[in-house]
Amino acid sequence: MGKLDGKVAIITGGAGGLGSAHALLFAREGAKIVLCDPGVERDGTGGDPARVAELAAQIEAEGGEARASAAPAHTAEGASEVVTLAEEAFGRVDVLVNCAGIRLNRTLSKMSGEDFSAVLDAQLLSAFHMSQAAVKAILRHGEGGRIVNVTSAAGFFGNKEQANFAAASAGVYALTRTLAIELQRQRIFVNALAPVAKTRLTEDLPMFEHTETLTPAHVAPAGLFLASDLSGERTGLVLAVSGSQLYTFKLVQTPGKFKDGNAPWSAEEIADHWDAISKG
Repeated sequence: MGKLDGKVAIITGGAGGLGSAHALLFAREGAKIVLCDPGVERDGTGGDPARVAELAAQIEAEGGEARASAAPAHTAEGASEVVTLAEEAFGRVDVLVNCAGIRLNRTLSKMSGEDFSAVLDAQLLSAFHMSQAAVKAILRHGEGGRIVNVTSAAGFFGNKEQANFAAASAGVYALTRTLAIELQRQRIFVNALAPVAKTRLTEDLPMFEHTETLTPAHVAPAGLFLASDLSGERTGLVLAVSGSQLYTFKLVQTPGKFKDGNAPWSAEEIADHWDAISKG
C-alpha cells in the first residue's frame, strides 16, 4: 500500500528538478498527480509545454495517473485553472507542493526591478495563488490536506547576488507560518522544505561543481514525509535537506533585557547593554 494511495497531489515546477523528483515518487506511492509547469528556461524566459507533458506521460507509462498544465501559477487565473483540472480529472485535491521558481542572480547594483519581481512572482506569488486555490478545493471535500512549500536557507541567511531569491524564500517561509496558523483547525497542515540540491537552477554554482551527492532524489522523500500522514499534525516547520543530512530551521528569540521602570531605552543605553539584549 502506497503512502499516498487515493490522494491527489498538485506539484508546481513539476517538469524538472525537485518538482519532477517529487512527482515521480508521489506517483509511485499511489498519488494521482497534476503537474504545473510552463517549461520556461531557468531565467523565466521562453516556455515549452512539452516538458511537463512528457513527465506526465512518463508517470502514466509507469502505471500512474497524471495530468499536465502549463498554466501560469503566479496568477490567480492560472492557479484556478490548475486546481479545476485536478478536480475535473480526479475529483479532489489533497496535497499541494509548491516547487516553482526561477533564478536571476545579480548584485544589488545590477539587479533591475523586473529581475526582482520576476523571481518573487515565480516563487512567492505562485505559492500564494496556488495555496489559495488549492485550499478552497481541499475544504470542498472536507477531509483536510497538506501543503509543502519549497524555500531556501537564503531566506534565513541571505546570499550573495540573490536579493530577489532570498526575499522570495523569506516570503515563502512567512507564508508557510501564517497558513499553518490559519488552517490548522481545518486540518490542513502546511510545512516547508529547504533543500540543498543540484538542479537545473543551481548546477553552475561553485558549491555543486564537484558533487553528485546533493540530488533531488535526496529531497523528495522529505517532501513525501510532509505530504503524507507520516508527518501527523506537524505544521509550520521548515525541514532542511542537504544530501543525507536532515535538520530543521527555527527562528529563536533571545531572552532580552528589561529596563527598570517604564521609560524608553535611549540609543546610548542600547549600545551599553547590547550583549545582554542580543545574546541567548
